Amino acid sequence: MKLYSERFSLPTFPRHLIAVAAFALCSGYAHAADPFTVKDIRVEGIQRTEAGTVFSYLPVRVGETFTDEKGATAIKALYATGFFKDVRIEVEGDVLVVFVEERPAIAAVEFTGTKEFDKEQLTKALKEIGVGESRIFDKALVDRAEQELKRQYLSRGLYSVVITTTVTPIERNRVSITFAVEEGDVSRIKNINIIGSKAFSEKELIKNMSLSTPGWFTWYSKADQYSKQKLAGDIEKMKSFYLDRGYIEMQIESTQVSISPDKKDIYITVNIKEGEKYSVSDIKLEGEMFGREEELKSLLQLKKGDVYSGEKLTASTKNISERLGNFGYAFANVNANPQLDRDKKEVAFTILIDPGKRVYVRNINISGNTKTRDEVIRRELRQFENSWYDGEKIKLSRDRVDRLDYFNEVTVETPDVPGKTDQVDVNLAVTEKPTGNIMLGAGFSSSEKLSLSGAINQANAFGSGNTVGIDVNTSKLNRTIALSSTNPYFTDDGISRSYEVFTRTTRPPTINTGDYRIRTNGANVKFGVPFSEYDRVFFGIGIEQTDLETYTNTNGTVTNNTTSPDAYRRYVDNINGVARKDDPRSAFQEGQHDASATALPLTAAWQRDNRDSALVPTKGRYQRANFEISPAGDSNYFRATYQQQWFRPLFSSTTLALNGEVNYGKALGGKVYPIFKNFYAGGIGSVRGYESSSLGPKDEITGDPLGGSSRLIFNAELQFPFPGSGIDRSLRWFTFFDAGNVYKDGFGGDLKTSVGIGLSWISPIGPLKLSFGKALNADDSADVTKRDKTQAFQFQLGTGF
Repeated sequence: MKLYSERFSLPTFPRHLIAVAAFALCSGYAHAADPFTVKDIRVEGIQRTEAGTVFSYLPVRVGETFTDEKGATAIKALYATGFFKDVRIEVEGDVLVVFVEERPAIAAVEFTGTKEFDKEQLTKALKEIGVGESRIFDKALVDRAEQELKRQYLSRGLYSVVITTTVTPIERNRVSITFAVEEGDVSRIKNINIIGSKAFSEKELIKNMSLSTPGWFTWYSKADQYSKQKLAGDIEKMKSFYLDRGYIEMQIESTQVSISPDKKDIYITVNIKEGEKYSVSDIKLEGEMFGREEELKSLLQLKKGDVYSGEKLTASTKNISERLGNFGYAFANVNANPQLDRDKKEVAFTILIDPGKRVYVRNINISGNTKTRDEVIRRELRQFENSWYDGEKIKLSRDRVDRLDYFNEVTVETPDVPGKTDQVDVNLAVTEKPTGNIMLGAGFSSSEKLSLSGAINQANAFGSGNTVGIDVNTSKLNRTIALSSTNPYFTDDGISRSYEVFTRTTRPPTINTGDYRIRTNGANVKFGVPFSEYDRVFFGIGIEQTDLETYTNTNGTVTNNTTSPDAYRRYVDNINGVARKDDPRSAFQEGQHDASATALPLTAAWQRDNRDSALVPTKGRYQRANFEISPAGDSNYFRATYQQQWFRPLFSSTTLALNGEVNYGKALGGKVYPIFKNFYAGGIGSVRGYESSSLGPKDEITGDPLGGSSRLIFNAELQFPFPGSGIDRSLRWFTFFDAGNVYKDGFGGDLKTSVGIGLSWISPIGPLKLSFGKALNADDSADVTKRDKTQAFQFQLGTGF
């Protein structure tokens, strides 16, 4: 930095001494110089920077007095901008001249040899730290970018990576930066050695680690690539493994990571000291318990006589803390103090309980709902203002708001009220998401082939929480137009009301589907009454007009359609009161050729759902029971359905999922059970490995499946995370065992079974399920009325279980 001033230029002072004096002035030394009034300011050396930018950093303006202190301040301010690599100030008469030399600008950032990372992502990442096109060149930032790039390669196991950075000056004071990368080969974990393990085999300990030596799926999961963060996590897993099995004094003494000279193989050695295995000699509670000692003791998962388990002890203290939180003690301290008896290899615990002050909720603040009305959110809350803090109710409130499916994210915070030790606020923040859906498209399933569909649905119409929609489906077997509306809070108590008006045309899944059809027009209204947080009872009434056509018209003449299944023809005869001969293919003696039936179905249903997720559950149960009866009209019948799903997490993120369903229908008043109310089985959703809806009774002539009035279904799945997907539950693979069948009346008959594997994915367009199944006891008889139709590969979009 140099400050040249004509007022320093006396004959007795050489010019270089003036520069030295100026430098000393800028460095904080006091050298007197006569101030003067600035008549003009001139900037020299700028190319890209605007002159106004330089003027804005100067502490002096035209007409003001310039001093040494202002000169030093100006130079420091201009350097601090980072735009310039040299700054000088000179005085020519009463004119202040600012000389600057700009830093070069970055014209381009290029990468060569990068295969592991996408170049666009690298360019974007470097620009965020200041190394990008049109940015000011800073050597320190470029060095930092090179080190960060190398660190990213090391995290991918590429330890032999070499990065060469080249800075090339080009015209107009610019530079081009090139990162030349030689990635080399991936360094893989050659061996993991655990020293000191006696109680458990080395293989068992390594199985619980996320890092591993190369295996079948490591090409995808990258588990054989070393990561410092993963190793730290594995060390904690190993500690927990021992602590959960009684080894309370287990220690990790050291960890060594070495790499071969060619940087291809990595060796990991972990030295551990197991210690002795301890059992629990006693566990007691002390502190303020408000007369609830027995209740709090029941929350202990670790009992006297158990092998010590760190997981159970943590769960015990957490349960007590959460239970106290449900009584308003939001900041309760629950700590377990161990007393070791090394001779007896026993440990006793004293759990000290300090509930602190009882806490009230002052205000519940809702933010982020730019569309949804406050009342739509508040009616889901179970924690109230000016009442005791209840941790369980706050969690339940958050879950209920989240289950509305109106928001991308729902978060809850409980900050202290300033100046108060016994009050908190509940801040619930939501992020709105689009709840309307307009869909036009085509779909393909293995059973219904090509189908066209369209829908307009608004799940949160005008922020009211009500749902309105129109659905259209044009598949081969089912065509639907339905208008619906649902008000989830028809009453303030949470009773819901749903309307639906529909027309449905169904062609049963038979070979000769073009020869007959079932058309139903109707409407219904349903009310849902909540009985608990998980239970809801439904009541409904509807009206349906069903037309069943079993004959075709040829040149205006009604003819007997002999290809229609006899069961459908017999139902038409029964409705019309027409007598039939015993020959199933004989012509009618008299009567009409179509049937029209009216039904007034009454519905009562019960549902309980305490699953942790509706789409990808891992624990909990879902139960539903439905009873439908039509006591009036032409079709008199009842249908009963019961279904239960059960989910339980097992080892290593594996979930056991069980599903069972029983269906039964029967005609009333001597009528024939309506065939359009039949149940079907086969395919995804019932018994995989068999063609969709192909099981059960068949037509006596064609062998077409007819369905039946009763059905049994059982499914068992073991669901696993997809390799490499981490904690993402939206993509899973599974193995399955299915059993089920459809019966004409009652439940007499064998069950068809199958086994197989499949893939489940919650895709952007809906739940997708693929399965490859093997039918175990399919009938391969030459008789078409008995033969089962199998299908190994099946898929469906929109299935749940």
